[in-house]
Amino acid sequence: MTSINQSVTSEAGREIDKLLALHPRGFDLSLDRITRLLEALGNPHHRLPPVIHVAGTNGKGSVTAFCRALLEAAGLSVHVHISPHLVNWHERYRMGVKGGRGQLVEDAVLADAVRRVAEANGGQKITVFEILTAVTFLLFSEHPADAAIIEVGLGGRFDATNVINDPAVSVIMPISLDHQPYLGDRVELIAAEKAGIMKRGRPVVIGQQPYDAALEVLMSTAERLNCPTAVFAQDYSAHEEYGRLIYQDEFGLADLPLPRLPGRHQYANAAAAIRALKAAGFILTDAVIEEAMATVEWPGRLQRLSEGQLLASAPERAEIWVDGGHNPGAGEVIAEAMAAFEERQARPLFLITGMINTKDPVGYFKAFAGLAERVFCVPIHGSDSMIDPVILANAAYDAGLVAEPMSSVSQALEAIRDIVEASEPAPRILIGGSLYLVGEVLSDNGTPPT
Repeated sequence: MTSINQSVTSEAGREIDKLLALHPRGFDLSLDRITRLLEALGNPHHRLPPVIHVAGTNGKGSVTAFCRALLEAAGLSVHVHISPHLVNWHERYRMGVKGGRGQLVEDAVLADAVRRVAEANGGQKITVFEILTAVTFLLFSEHPADAAIIEVGLGGRFDATNVINDPAVSVIMPISLDHQPYLGDRVELIAAEKAGIMKRGRPVVIGQQPYDAALEVLMSTAERLNCPTAVFAQDYSAHEEYGRLIYQDEFGLADLPLPRLPGRHQYANAAAAIRALKAAGFILTDAVIEEAMATVEWPGRLQRLSEGQLLASAPERAEIWVDGGHNPGAGEVIAEAMAAFEERQARPLFLITGMINTKDPVGYFKAFAGLAERVFCVPIHGSDSMIDPVILANAAYDAGLVAEPMSSVSQALEAIRDIVEASEPAPRILIGGSLYLVGEVLSDNGTPPT
């Protein structure tokens, strides 16, 4: 799979392009190569600040964002590693700033780290993801911070980030079917892979799980490893009450503002972050949590576009949302959020969707049956693994939706503009189905993550 939306004009982007030309793309799940490379670099992963290690099919990016917001609200500096990026490679490496908002790594710093890791690898067989993970450890070890949040790339047990032997806490977010060729075709198999980030005796926080079979695997693994464990709905919880977020755990109850990130699923994600940081030993006052709920941000996930070039192509007064969720579980929570928006303000919903060929498009689209008026299926430009828009439209049709292929997001927006009558409510438009498509949209719109 080719990653797109790369910052090809940056120095770091050019260095990474060299690696993409030399090494395999995608994932090759093993810890042997990353361990060898890290040894050549002097084992930087042994010199990290306390690590919050996050896995899960869905929600791991959101819980990462909540953890960052909580730590920064407490005045702490926090490094953050995510993957994939949306527009620029630099998004994968956010460097902590004491008493302030973390900043994406400077281009020259990233380029230098990439060169040093590539030199240490010495041309040996490795994937680019493994090299970029080693870059994470090198950067985070050389720049002091109070904490590091490290998001798993794929799975857990054999993910390149899983050389961390003593995390402050391991967090397992909701598990559902995704990446079946790598992780297995049953949720319990996928759960076993993700449970691989648990380390003996180290705290574990388990987020809301849609499948009992997955939860059983996670709990039995934590018990076998003698991990202090907190499970959503058993040891901690969160729900909305009179427009407030009520969080509760064994330490007490907090009456908080609703999180800035839209969607009811974010209540459980916020709760997991709060409980995880407590398990890691951080002190969170109610004032700190309140500030975090108001300041948390997570680009490309139920993000409303309020400015940018694409708005000019859309119908007047249209709401445009982007979300990179791409599996059936993500489709369900996104559709639930769209339905909640509909309850508050009725608008016709249109989907503009692009996906890659490792996903389950019918499973994703089923969540929107009876909710979306029409789907416009678009290509993901620059990807050699996109689903052809005609095939994608057939998948949407099989899921019970009216769908048609389009050549671009702009053409789809124009088609919606032609459909919607001026006297009708302005439409609500959701662009999604792939993080790569969302990255393309944010880049074209002139609003990349910062």
